[in-house]
Amino acid sequence: MGAFDDLLAANKEFSVTFTDSELTGRAARGLAVVTCMDSRIDPLGLFGLKAGDAKILRNAGARVTDDVLRTLVLAVYLLGVNRVLVMPHTDCGMAKATDDDVHKLAAQHGVDTRSLEFHTVPDQSAALRHDLTRIRTSPFLPENLAIGGAVYDVRTGRITPIET
Repeated sequence: MGAFDDLLAANKEFSVTFTDSELTGRAARGLAVVTCMDSRIDPLGLFGLKAGDAKILRNAGARVTDDVLRTLVLAVYLLGVNRVLVMPHTDCGMAKATDDDVHKLAAQHGVDTRSLEFHTVPDQSAALRHDLTRIRTSPFLPENLAIGGAVYDVRTGRITPIET
Protein backbone atom coordinates (compact mmCIF):
# COMPACT_ATOMS: atom_id res chain seq x y z
CA MET A 1 0.00 0.00 0.00
CA GLY A 2 1.33 3.44 -0.94
CA ALA A 3 1.77 6.26 1.56
CA PHE A 4 -1.12 8.23 0.05
CA ASP A 5 -3.51 5.48 -1.07
CA ASP A 6 -5.96 6.26 1.76
CA LEU A 7 -6.12 9.91 0.66
CA LEU A 8 -6.59 9.05 -3.00
CA ALA A 9 -9.42 6.66 -2.11
CA ALA A 10 -11.10 9.25 0.11
CA ASN A 11 -10.82 11.85 -2.66
CA LYS A 12 -12.45 9.50 -5.12
CA GLU A 13 -15.45 9.25 -2.79
CA PHE A 14 -15.44 13.01 -2.15
CA SER A 15 -15.45 13.85 -5.85
CA VAL A 16 -18.58 11.76 -6.44
CA THR A 17 -20.70 14.26 -4.47
CA PHE A 18 -18.61 17.39 -5.10
CA THR A 19 -20.83 20.45 -5.56
CA ASP A 20 -18.50 23.46 -5.24
CA SER A 21 -17.45 23.85 -8.88
CA GLU A 22 -19.16 27.25 -9.05
CA LEU A 23 -16.87 28.85 -6.45
CA THR A 24 -14.64 31.59 -7.85
CA GLY A 25 -11.71 31.66 -5.41
CA ARG A 26 -12.77 35.02 -3.95
CA ALA A 27 -13.52 35.16 -0.23
CA ALA A 28 -17.34 35.37 -0.27
CA ARG A 29 -17.42 36.68 3.32
CA GLY A 30 -14.41 38.98 2.82
CA LEU A 31 -12.50 37.14 5.55
CA ALA A 32 -8.96 35.86 5.92
CA VAL A 33 -8.06 33.80 8.99
CA VAL A 34 -4.44 33.34 10.02
CA THR A 35 -4.28 30.31 12.27
CA CYS A 36 -2.04 27.48 13.34
CA MET A 37 -1.45 24.28 11.40
CA ASP A 38 -2.65 22.31 14.46
CA SER A 39 -5.03 19.60 13.23
CA ARG A 40 -7.43 20.22 16.14
CA ILE A 41 -8.51 23.48 14.51
CA ASP A 42 -11.34 23.46 11.96
CA PRO A 43 -11.31 27.13 10.90
CA LEU A 44 -14.39 26.95 8.69
CA GLY A 45 -16.42 24.86 11.13
CA LEU A 46 -15.72 26.90 14.24
CA PHE A 47 -17.05 30.06 12.58
CA GLY A 48 -19.98 28.41 10.80
CA LEU A 49 -18.36 29.04 7.41
CA LYS A 50 -18.34 26.93 4.28
CA ALA A 51 -16.00 26.43 1.36
CA GLY A 52 -15.51 29.68 -0.51
CA ASP A 53 -16.32 31.96 2.45
CA ALA A 54 -12.79 32.73 3.66
CA LYS A 55 -9.11 32.49 2.93
CA ILE A 56 -7.37 30.29 5.50
CA LEU A 57 -3.65 30.86 6.08
CA ARG A 58 -2.00 28.27 8.30
CA ASN A 59 1.47 27.91 9.74
CA ALA A 60 3.12 26.78 12.96
CA GLY A 61 1.94 29.12 15.71
CA ALA A 62 -0.36 31.30 13.55
CA ARG A 63 2.51 33.75 13.08
CA VAL A 64 2.38 36.71 10.71
CA THR A 65 5.55 36.00 8.75
CA ASP A 66 6.71 37.70 5.56
CA ASP A 67 4.95 34.99 3.58
CA VAL A 68 1.69 35.58 5.44
CA LEU A 69 1.93 39.31 4.69
CA ARG A 70 2.58 38.52 1.02
CA THR A 71 -0.46 36.25 0.97
CA LEU A 72 -2.63 38.86 2.71
CA VAL A 73 -1.68 41.43 0.06
CA LEU A 74 -2.83 39.00 -2.64
CA ALA A 75 -5.98 38.14 -0.68
CA VAL A 76 -6.92 41.80 -0.22
CA TYR A 77 -6.23 43.09 -3.71
CA LEU A 78 -7.12 40.02 -5.78
CA LEU A 79 -9.50 37.87 -3.74
CA GLY A 80 -11.97 40.13 -1.95
CA VAL A 81 -10.59 40.10 1.60
CA ASN A 82 -11.50 43.14 3.69
CA ARG A 83 -10.98 41.73 7.20
CA VAL A 84 -8.31 39.60 8.83
CA LEU A 85 -8.52 37.57 12.01
CA VAL A 86 -5.29 36.24 13.55
CA MET A 87 -6.14 33.23 15.72
CA PRO A 88 -3.52 31.25 17.64
CA HIS A 89 -4.74 28.59 20.07
CA THR A 90 -4.27 27.14 23.52
CA ASP A 91 -1.93 24.18 24.08
CA CYS A 92 0.22 25.19 21.11
CA GLY A 93 3.49 23.35 20.59
CA MET A 94 5.09 26.59 19.40
CA ALA A 95 4.59 28.01 22.90
CA LYS A 96 6.26 24.99 24.48
CA ALA A 97 9.66 25.25 22.78
CA THR A 98 12.18 27.85 21.73
CA ASP A 99 13.93 28.19 18.39
CA ASP A 100 17.04 26.92 20.17
CA ASP A 101 15.16 23.79 21.29
CA VAL A 102 14.13 23.06 17.71
CA HIS A 103 17.67 23.59 16.41
CA LYS A 104 18.99 21.16 19.03
CA LEU A 105 16.37 18.52 18.18
CA ALA A 106 17.17 18.75 14.48
CA ALA A 107 20.90 18.56 15.24
CA GLN A 108 20.29 15.24 17.00
CA HIS A 109 19.20 13.96 13.58
CA GLY A 110 22.24 15.43 11.86
CA VAL A 111 20.35 18.39 10.42
CA ASP A 112 21.57 21.98 10.79
CA THR A 113 18.55 24.30 10.92
CA ARG A 114 20.33 27.40 12.22
CA SER A 115 19.53 29.29 9.01
CA LEU A 116 15.80 28.96 9.79
CA GLU A 117 13.75 31.10 12.13
CA PHE A 118 10.87 29.10 13.63
CA HIS A 119 8.99 31.99 15.26
CA THR A 120 8.34 30.10 18.49
CA VAL A 121 6.17 31.96 20.97
CA PRO A 122 7.34 32.02 24.59
CA ASP A 123 4.67 34.68 25.26
CA GLN A 124 1.64 33.94 23.10
CA SER A 125 -0.21 37.12 24.04
CA ALA A 126 2.78 39.31 23.18
CA ALA A 127 3.33 37.43 19.91
CA LEU A 128 -0.32 37.93 18.90
CA ARG A 129 -0.19 41.65 19.67
CA HIS A 130 3.08 41.93 17.71
CA ASP A 131 1.57 40.15 14.72
CA LEU A 132 -1.57 42.31 14.75
CA THR A 133 0.62 45.42 14.82
CA ARG A 134 2.65 44.00 11.94
CA ILE A 135 -0.49 43.77 9.79
CA ARG A 136 -1.81 47.17 10.89
CA THR A 137 1.45 48.94 10.08
CA SER A 138 2.19 47.17 6.81
CA PRO A 139 2.63 49.74 4.05
CA PHE A 140 1.27 47.15 1.61
CA LEU A 141 -2.20 46.81 3.14
CA PRO A 142 -5.02 49.38 3.19
CA GLU A 143 -5.51 51.45 6.34
CA ASN A 144 -9.21 50.55 6.49
CA LEU A 145 -8.56 46.80 6.61
CA ALA A 146 -10.41 45.38 9.63
CA ILE A 147 -7.95 43.45 11.80
CA GLY A 148 -8.75 41.36 14.85
CA GLY A 149 -7.20 38.79 17.12
CA ALA A 150 -8.62 35.89 19.08
CA VAL A 151 -7.37 32.78 20.84
CA TYR A 152 -9.04 29.46 20.10
CA ASP A 153 -9.39 27.07 23.04
CA VAL A 154 -8.74 23.52 21.81
CA ARG A 155 -10.48 22.08 24.88
CA THR A 156 -13.78 24.00 24.63
CA GLY A 157 -13.98 25.08 20.97
CA ARG A 158 -14.55 28.68 22.05
CA ILE A 159 -12.66 31.73 20.89
CA THR A 160 -11.71 34.67 23.09
CA PRO A 161 -11.32 37.98 21.27
CA ILE A 162 -8.17 39.90 22.15
CA GLU A 163 -8.45 43.64 22.54
CA THR A 164 -5.48 45.55 21.20
